[in-house]
Amino acid sequence: MSTPPSTSLAPPMLRPPSPVHSVGSADSTAVPPSHPSGLAVPEQSWSGEGSAADVGQVFMPDEERPAEMLGEKQNNFLVQWEGTNDPGNPKNWSRWKRWYITSFGSILVFNATFASSAPSGILPQLIKDWHLSTEVATLLIAIFVAGYCVGPIFWAPLSEAVGRRPIFIASFFLYTIFQVACAVAPNPGALIAFRFLGGFCAACPLTNAGALIADLWDPDTRGQSMAFFALAPIAGPALGPIVSGYMTVAGVHWRWLFWVLTFFAAACTIGIVFTVPETFAPMLLTRKARALRKATGDTRYFSALETMPKDPRRLAYLVFGRPFKMLIREPMLLAITLYMSFVYGCIYLLFEAFPIVFTLGHRMNEGASGLMFMPLFLGGCAATASCLFFFNPRYEKSIARFAPKNVPPEFRLEMALLGAPVFAIGFFWFGWTSYPSISFWAPMMATSFLGYGVVLIFLSLFNYIVDAYVVVAASALAGATIIRSLFGAGFPLFATQMYERLNARWASTLLGCIALLMIPIPFALRIWGPTLRKKSKYAPSE
Repeated sequence: MSTPPSTSLAPPMLRPPSPVHSVGSADSTAVPPSHPSGLAVPEQSWSGEGSAADVGQVFMPDEERPAEMLGEKQNNFLVQWEGTNDPGNPKNWSRWKRWYITSFGSILVFNATFASSAPSGILPQLIKDWHLSTEVATLLIAIFVAGYCVGPIFWAPLSEAVGRRPIFIASFFLYTIFQVACAVAPNPGALIAFRFLGGFCAACPLTNAGALIADLWDPDTRGQSMAFFALAPIAGPALGPIVSGYMTVAGVHWRWLFWVLTFFAAACTIGIVFTVPETFAPMLLTRKARALRKATGDTRYFSALETMPKDPRRLAYLVFGRPFKMLIREPMLLAITLYMSFVYGCIYLLFEAFPIVFTLGHRMNEGASGLMFMPLFLGGCAATASCLFFFNPRYEKSIARFAPKNVPPEFRLEMALLGAPVFAIGFFWFGWTSYPSISFWAPMMATSFLGYGVVLIFLSLFNYIVDAYVVVAASALAGATIIRSLFGAGFPLFATQMYERLNARWASTLLGCIALLMIPIPFALRIWGPTLRKKSKYAPSE
């Protein structure tokens, strides 16, 4: 098999020399003597859809590509994967390795969200020690979540420029330092500032862990891995108040909570450094290109990522332009973002609603009040089980039906079709059983419906975003995370006033009505999603 001629658009330095073929080629042309054993020189021709996707992860559809990339299909020196079974491709790594990385990514998300809600149980101590108002004390939760708004602007696009691993290491190293700073903070102002910076760094896994999963799994096999990932954003906020509440009841000083968060963050940082490899395909291909240049002495081998402009304008576009550009141009991404943002805000609103319903209404201490979050977590676990044992098997049946093409992303919305009404019902149930004269078991168990609905909604819509925007999943998730975090930071600030003025019944009814109005969103996407994707510049329609 002879190689194609070089394109006339390629610059002189990229014009191919005599043909070079991969090991095992049917052609009799020999591999250059400088080629070491075990290092495969790529077949010097266009290798199909996999390579197209790798290039697409570097250059978005609306971006102008460098001159050498215009003739990418004929370029003899563009380093690509060696077919669909290349062992260097993260999607072809062993199953246990991919599951370990997926599980560890979920732990990172759990770490970040656990830290966001953990201080809720120590707020009475802070109010007493530093004579704070309730509003200022609440800022410790809101300001951390506000950091989620800023962090994704940097962490997600940068992970698409330099790789996932360096960004995970840098963000969690800084995150650990800021937890130490919170533990030794001398005054409320310093504590609030360090909480914001901690939230800024903790935002990294909220966007990049989803992209990490997209790096490792094909759309057809991503459902199970995303189930664990979707549980983490609700498991952290649900379990944080339980730990801190019982620490307060036990008489532990509030600073020890931040030392616990420090130890958790440090353990995760060590785990990233020693056990999490690079998974971003364009970065791995860049390393492969460097190895080929070194092994063959031929400097013309290059990867798509190496052609990416290095000027500040490109960096500014990656950081500030890409996520917001997608949000503005993509109606389906905007609708999903608004729905997920409302649901996310409601989770953090409960941190102010629960003390009113359970601490004041049922006269519970901080530990018992924090324990009321347990059904929220258990509901999320039930939703994860539903995904693994019911929804995912149904999705797998669709794989054979649509083969050899991928299953349309709209099939991911099935879980949201159930989760949306369950979530709305949970708020009505919680509100109208929150009377002090009614057993606390009634409103407590209502939160299991909230947890069940939240995880099904998040899991469904997370999968939809990744399937629809797979090559730019990190930027799509970054835009969604920024808006979602604004809701998460803002809702706790008015929750206390809303529940005090409207009372728990009518405040919860108001939230239930808004949730009711948003139920049509996944149904509409199920019907009109394919049409919207055909019109999209970022989401492939096939």
